[in-house]
Amino acid sequence: MHLMFTSCIIHNNHSGIPIGCVLVRNGEIIARGHNRRIQRSSVILHAEMDCLESAGRQTAAFYKECTIYTTLSPCAMCSGAIRLYGIPRVVIGENKTFVGDESLLQTNHVHIDVLDSKECYDLLQDYITKNHSTWYEDIGRE
Repeated sequence: MHLMFTSCIIHNNHSGIPIGCVLVRNGEIIARGHNRRIQRSSVILHAEMDCLESAGRQTAAFYKECTIYTTLSPCAMCSGAIRLYGIPRVVIGENKTFVGDESLLQTNHVHIDVLDSKECYDLLQDYITKNHSTWYEDIGRE
């Protein structure tokens, strides 16, 4: 999680929303992702989607051996992708700022660990304070 947090700080300094994600299989980082909606003018490039895109085409058996680590609770879109590919475990840095669709994951037997990371929370709160409208656009709210 510390690696992702550091990466988010760097990403934040490049005008991005400081949310990061890594896909890990057998202790090895397979792919990394960041929220790139601003940089790419994308409606879907949340950190989890960017990470899965970076992982490339993989088999269902491959994903069943993975854990996805994300600094923020995944939204409905990202939770759906995690469920679609059968990733069995999600580790969440914090879910106080935004509680995504964790219920979708739990209903589909995805194991969730929430770390309640103060670092992740503080970084995102600082971003939201400075970029209120961009944050609400990112989570689909006004």
